[in-house]
Amino acid sequence: MTSRTPRDSRLRLVPRQPIAAARRAVSTRATRPAPRPPEGTPSPAELARQARAALAGAARLARWADRAGSLRAGPDGSLPQAAADGAAEALGLTPHQVRTDWDRARLAGLVELHDGLARPGWRLRAWDRDDTAALRGWVALFDAWSLALPAPAAAGPAAVAEVVEAVPQLLSLLHLSAGPVRLPVLLDMLDQRVAELRTERCEVPYGADPAPDGADAAGTASDAAGAPLADLLRWALDALRAVGALMPPAGAGGAAHQGAEEAGRHGQEAQLTPLGNWSVWVKLEQICVAAQSPAGNIEQSAEAMLRGCARLTPGPARAEYRAWLAARSVGAAVEELLAVARGEDALLRGLAFEALRAVGAPAEPAVRTAAEEPGLRPYALLWLFEHEGGDPETAPDVLTREESTWLWVDTAAAVADHGETQLLVRHLDSAVQGSVPRLLEEVRAVGHPRTVQVLVALAAAHPDPALAKAVRRAAFQVHTGGA
Repeated sequence: MTSRTPRDSRLRLVPRQPIAAARRAVSTRATRPAPRPPEGTPSPAELARQARAALAGAARLARWADRAGSLRAGPDGSLPQAAADGAAEALGLTPHQVRTDWDRARLAGLVELHDGLARPGWRLRAWDRDDTAALRGWVALFDAWSLALPAPAAAGPAAVAEVVEAVPQLLSLLHLSAGPVRLPVLLDMLDQRVAELRTERCEVPYGADPAPDGADAAGTASDAAGAPLADLLRWALDALRAVGALMPPAGAGGAAHQGAEEAGRHGQEAQLTPLGNWSVWVKLEQICVAAQSPAGNIEQSAEAMLRGCARLTPGPARAEYRAWLAARSVGAAVEELLAVARGEDALLRGLAFEALRAVGAPAEPAVRTAAEEPGLRPYALLWLFEHEGGDPETAPDVLTREESTWLWVDTAAAVADHGETQLLVRHLDSAVQGSVPRLLEEVRAVGHPRTVQVLVALAAAHPDPALAKAVRRAAFQVHTGGA
């Protein structure tokens, strides 16, 4: 018996990585080779330098807000007048510049609002040392381009939404063209895409009604509110230039030769900046990764997408999450992922919160609400801790003993359902308790609905007869309600 593990075997305390443990249970697929960016794309270090330059004002204001401390934003997230005036005086800017930089800082994740109180985002802490943080900050700003400038006053919300939905196709054309594209070409593609969107919704195609005075599509294609599609295209291009995704328009000299005031402001061509070109390429690659998955994840429900990602390693899985998210509105995607997390499959519950990490700040309100649900609370608390800049290695410390035990059982259920028996045995090492008797006592008390199944599976898998007998006894006690 000396070769056997004693019944009160000590459990080695190791950093808890519940989702990693569950993922190893089903990780068998080979990873896709890393794609190479298009020829001529600057190095990541140069792209990060450009991102920092584009957001220099926003980062400077975010640091000022951090030093100011206890800065409370308005109900709509805007900077109060007194704070804007103080920042303008301290930084040598106009209040308008301060408000613009404030909006950009929020969109880029350099400033985060928690119950209205401004706090530095995790990207600000890593801004100068982490190229990835700088690039992701700029991409977040790029993704929010439609908020950079107000839409034309005459445009109705439906028309603006259609143009925003159509812009990714225009960006793809700009990327594939690898050079400037004339505005009439972009307007024609925008007109076609908007017509397709309306046809998909069984509406009258865009511009189907005869235009007054026989004007052409460039000047008269209008939404119900009367805003020409050309005006919406100009707004979109101006907003993309404002965030640094498009090259500035041609200089005054070129505009003078063209003899048009409009050309001076908007130019007659559009071309992606190196940052914009790189970002569009990344998004296209994400879509390609998702399209190559066995289930065609980009078209699937959240549950089917997560099942398709379960066999991937974290990097490729994150790429698929982002591609899936890019094809949906943020609010709907977050609700669909949380609905999956509320289901019975523990592996999908953990993967749903991994996918929510790819959403970032927009998911925070829904995750905070989910933290009130006992079944989601441990995952939500870990998500919020890491989102607020906490060290992932110390993240489990935010959980109470009971919450940690519940998470241990939930992860064990994922391993039991999807993994190998030896992995379930090794999962013992991740428990917070110091010995098997204490673990079993707290597992019985925590009330997880899968407790009996987990303990039975663990008893069947463990090679030590004495320990397996103790685990089976605990399973029987939970099943019968005994002490």
